[in-house]
Formats: sequence, C-alpha cells, structure tokens
Amino acid sequence: MKKTILHWCEKSGARNPQAPDYSSVERLVSALLEQEKPRTGIRDLSDRDLLEGVSDLPSMNFSHAATEYGRRPEHFYTSSSEESVIVGGSPGTPLPFTIRPVRYSFSSSSSENVGNNALIQALGPNSSIGEEENKFLAKLESPDVFEQEEGIVSLRKVTKADENIRVSLCTPRILSSLHSLVTSRYPKVQINAVASLVNLSLEKPNKLKIARSGLVPHLIDALKGGHTETQEHAAEALFSLALEDDNRMAIGFLGAMPPLLYALRSENERTRDVSALCLYNLTMIQSNRVKLVKLGAVTTLLSMVKSRNSTNWLLLILCNIAVCQEGRSAMLDADAVGLLVGMLREKELDSESARENCVAALYALSYGSMRFKGLAKEAGAMEVLREIIERGSERAREKAKKILERMRTRGRSVDDGDRGGESSFERGGLSSTGYRMGGGRIPSSANTMPF
Repeated sequence: MKKTILHWCEKSGARNPQAPDYSSVERLVSALLEQEKPRTGIRDLSDRDLLEGVSDLPSMNFSHAATEYGRRPEHFYTSSSEESVIVGGSPGTPLPFTIRPVRYSFSSSSSENVGNNALIQALGPNSSIGEEENKFLAKLESPDVFEQEEGIVSLRKVTKADENIRVSLCTPRILSSLHSLVTSRYPKVQINAVASLVNLSLEKPNKLKIARSGLVPHLIDALKGGHTETQEHAAEALFSLALEDDNRMAIGFLGAMPPLLYALRSENERTRDVSALCLYNLTMIQSNRVKLVKLGAVTTLLSMVKSRNSTNWLLLILCNIAVCQEGRSAMLDADAVGLLVGMLREKELDSESARENCVAALYALSYGSMRFKGLAKEAGAMEVLREIIERGSERAREKAKKILERMRTRGRSVDDGDRGGESSFERGGLSSTGYRMGGGRIPSSANTMPF
C-alpha cells in the first residue's frame, strides 16, 4: 500500500504524505471518543485505559459475517444468459428512486452489522440511499434463500433495463449485500448475483466502485471453480472491469491471470472469447505483460493459435506481449515468427482483422531485434510480406512495409514519430481510432452487454 500511494503521488504530482506521530494519533482517537460519549454512553475512562482496551478487542473481520447459508465473500461475476432468471416477467417501466441521505454507525451489537458498516464506511460514508434500495436490501439480506433469490432476480432484471438505474443502484450497501450472494452455494442465487454485477459494471462510474468493494478476489474464485454459467459471467465481469485503466493493475495483482489463461481452454465458447479479451485489456500495462510471460503463456497461446482456437482474440494478446522485451524474447524462442508467417502464407486466417493482427504481431516482434531478421528470412517472410503489400488491407500493407524496412536496415530501427528510441506500441494504449498503437485491431464485437 505504501508503494502504491507513493507511486500515485509521483504520477499525479502530489506531495508524499507523512506518517503521523503516535501522540497525534492518540490525541485524535481520544477526541473522537469524547465526541461519541453522549450518543453511545461510553463511560468515563482515562486515555491509558481506552488505549490499553484496544488490545483486548478481537480483530475486526471486514468480509461480512457468515450465515447458515454460507460465508459472505467479496467477488465479482458476469452474466450472459437469461436461463437463470427464475421470476417471470420484467418491470414495464423503470422504478422510481427517492434519494435521501443516511448515516452509517457502529452502534449495532451484531458483529455482522459491524462488519457491514465498516465496509460501507470504507466505500463511502456519504452514500445516498433510496426507498427502492431499501426494498432490494430487505430481500438481498434476508436469511431466507427464497427471498434472496427473488430479490437478486429482480435486481438483475432492473439493472438490465436502464443505465440510470445501474448507476443509482451501485451503492455501498447494495455491493455489500452482494458479497454473500455471489458466493452462495445455491446456483440460481449465485448466477443471478453475478449477472447483476455484470450489469452494474457496464457503467463507467461503477467500475472503480465495484473493483474497490472487495469483490474481485471472489470473482476470480468463481472463475476457477464455479458453475459453468457462473464462470462465463465471472469472465464477463472481469473483462468489463478491465476496461477501466485504473483497475488493470489491481486485477492482475489479485491473481486473475492464471484462471483467465486456463479459461481459454473452456468448452464454453463465450467464456473462451471473453477471457481472451480480458487478458488483452489487462496486458495493456507492462506489469501484467511480464506476469503473463512468467506464467509460460506464450507457448500456450501459440499452440492455441496453431489449433485455430479463438485465433483472432489470441493474436490480440500476442500483439501486447510482443510489446515488452521479455515477451519478444519468449515469442522468438517459441518460433512465433515461423508460425505467424506460415499462417499468412497458407491463408489459414479466416478474417481480415485476424490477418491484420497477425501482421501486427510480426511488426511488434520486429522492433529493435536483429534476431527477428534472421528468423523472418528463414521463414520466407519477405515474399509473404510483399504479397500483403500488393493485396492486403491498408493497415496490413502499412505494417508490412515497415517490417520490410526494418529487415533491410542494420541495427536498431526507429519509426517516424518515435521518441527517444521508444515506439508507439511500446508506450501502449489505444488510439482514437480503436486500434492498438503498433498492435492488434480490436474487433467491433468486443463489448459487454447487459444480461
């Protein structure tokens, strides 16, 4: 956390925060306790008694108390079908919302309420709550599984219908109540809870809220071992969250890469495709590219490309991996050049975008690599690239010309517009046209829909 804070300060130009001294903390705690006395009836104690009493308290569990229906976790899911909607009919019109402020306190004697309130305060102590939110919460937090199921199905339907409702209902209390439902042992409850989270995550303002609510680790668990439909929805939710730049590092750090890589071999086509798109978005940042290389993903991805399994999506990931030095080395070691050139020569790619992404991967591999030149010549790349220049799409022709230029020059080449020897694709990011700079083209079908 300290490193993250210091990194943020450096990136944003803010001053590094200084840790307060112990005496300041002691005075602050004492002052807050004095303010609480009239409301909570805390008896008069000395500062020493109060501070010594802290060590006798049990540690607080912020992950919500367990109930007889199973523990309450913090994770995230996606949903892509209507099969699991149990209650028939959907509301004909959006529900009205009357918003009023509410205060959250720790006055409850229940350990579960203490945990819930702690999470709510962490998410946003000034959150607003409306009557409709209370109606949902009454069912979502009910100990009766049937009530939970009815409430989560209703939430799924409502959040599918209207983007304004999705924003209004993405509150700390709703997210807190979903913790127990997305890890429920009842499949219908779990599937619909994950579907609701996907719907909520579609709105940009909600993506950071959901990621910071503690749901991502549970989403990763669901992707590892949930019901088939739950796994599909979990991949969809991670993909939706990974569209937000500020979420990518956290999702990678929390361990999403291995299960996503494993999900590429799922029997469910939608799960495979969405997992690949999620990995593509996660590898837009350097730390996640390196993580994927260290997992041995290059060999796995190339073997799947060779077997024509979700080829277009996988080529997008390879384009990103080839951006970093570690990725280029691993791909050259695995004979990626021979494989990609061979696929272009044999015309094994079934779409123009796949061919463009194949050329883009070769373009990324060619950056600053003398080794690439030898491997490309050995694979007969010059003949294939000339054919692309004659008959390929405009974008493929542009990349093919640059690759040939690099092959003809000695030493490290720098394209026009590169700064300080760093190419645009090494800087990463998306251009305004929806193309990855120096990398693969994002297909128009790469989006998330409400479920």
